[in-house]
Amino acid sequence: MWRQNYTPVADSLALSALVAAAPIFVLLYLLGVKRRPAWVAALSGLATAAVVALAAYGMPAQAVAAATSYGAAFGLFPIGWVVFCAILLYRITVETGKFEIVKDSVGSLTDDRRLQALLIAFAFGAFIEGAAGFGTPVAVAAAMLAGLGFSPFYAAGICLLANTAPVAFGSIGTPILTLATVTGLPMDKLSAATGRICAPVSLIVPAYLVLVMGGWRVTKPVLPAVAACGISFAGMQFVASNWIGPQLTDILSSLASIGALVALLLVWKPRGQFEFENAKTPAAGLRKHSGRELALAWGPYAFLVVLVLLWGWQPVRSLLNSFRIEFAWPGLHGFVERMPPVTPTPSPYPAIYNFNWLAASGTACLLAAVLSALLLRVGLRQFARIFWMTCKQLALPELTIAAVLGLAFLMNYSGATATLGLAFAATGVLFPFFSAMLGWLGVFLTGSDTSANALFGNLQVITAGRLGFNPVLMAASNSAGGVMGKMISLQSIAVAAAATSMARAEEGRLFRFTLRHSILLASLTGLVTVFYAYIAPAWAPSP
Repeated sequence: MWRQNYTPVADSLALSALVAAAPIFVLLYLLGVKRRPAWVAALSGLATAAVVALAAYGMPAQAVAAATSYGAAFGLFPIGWVVFCAILLYRITVETGKFEIVKDSVGSLTDDRRLQALLIAFAFGAFIEGAAGFGTPVAVAAAMLAGLGFSPFYAAGICLLANTAPVAFGSIGTPILTLATVTGLPMDKLSAATGRICAPVSLIVPAYLVLVMGGWRVTKPVLPAVAACGISFAGMQFVASNWIGPQLTDILSSLASIGALVALLLVWKPRGQFEFENAKTPAAGLRKHSGRELALAWGPYAFLVVLVLLWGWQPVRSLLNSFRIEFAWPGLHGFVERMPPVTPTPSPYPAIYNFNWLAASGTACLLAAVLSALLLRVGLRQFARIFWMTCKQLALPELTIAAVLGLAFLMNYSGATATLGLAFAATGVLFPFFSAMLGWLGVFLTGSDTSANALFGNLQVITAGRLGFNPVLMAASNSAGGVMGKMISLQSIAVAAAATSMARAEEGRLFRFTLRHSILLASLTGLVTVFYAYIAPAWAPSP
């Protein structure tokens, strides 16, 4: 068994943290400065992480290889599987011409780009996040916006920004369930605390989204829609997370937002129009379609919604999970021992790979794609052609996802991520702010709020106990802050780029675009946590 050492460089936490952060610096430099494609940055960051693990942390070579392959396998399944099947479904609607009808039907509600972004990227994307998660909402919503005429860059960027609000309760509350498991804290308390941090931020996300699209001049004419969207979503998010539970928070919040927007659009239209530069097609000139045509066109997305909800229903999920294949990852499971203060006592680091091929959200997407092909009378030869086109489109994005998750898992098992976490924990009285930033870092590295909670949740509780803070609040801030790291994770950028067929040279630009918004919104989340910690501690749930 190999023991982790969190201060391997001169027994100094500061120096060790600088070395541990080297893979992150490489990612930031290649994406943000050199403007290299995401797959190049991901592979370079992975190579740097391997050097750090071997040279600085003294991790055995076979454990480095095992941790990397374990992360890559997790990246390809279930995450890459979701992305592939979601894009396959979208391409079926495009190749059969049905997406044009979907576009016209959305345009009949509104041909305004700002309102389309609120309806699809924010509200509908939040619904898919709540039902499936793991990259599905960005893949589906970004593809829809690109099909509606948004430029690939703005379709991807807007969906990444919009996906901030629902992530903490995504995939039927999986991040909160994971947080409760690793910390031993009551799930209802964690859900309530996370909702109280997220709801104030969710309230402003729709307005922030439109401000990013065109500034105050563009936002002012659609303030009624922005207010309806934000108030309905944030209000229901607060109520559901506090009094219903994490499983249905996103589903109910998104439905409330969709309902509020549709009801408003029946009685109100904004003055003027807004259009992006270089939009592919104008929003005008939409055709009218019969009820049968609309039903056929929306059929694939109806299949998707019904199936992902069915897959998330506990009785069905339990049945599907009975077909999973679980095994200890060779050369890694139980080989690494985590040490205090990351864990209360020395404990082996498990590495169990769960190949839940039937229960995975991607399988629900695949079944929706197959049913859609049958509904739309796609022949076997045409389906095979669409399948092959999807494979070619996603080859490099899937490589990016595998490399990023390999990097994240290698940093976890080598102890580098824990070193960075301990450096954040050393901030003392500033810890409530940096607690949220620690969650942000975790999601940036792993691409998953669930993974960040599993990674840092217990460290947050241990640090809160040492510094005298509310452990429920600090654990919840990990999940809430992590939400803002989703938009800059290379996994998410790869998904968005693949969904919109974005030029690979644009991926670095997309990262730079989302980075500043990610830092700003994460800082805002940190300030909300500070408010609960110091100004209104009685408002935060306690164990």
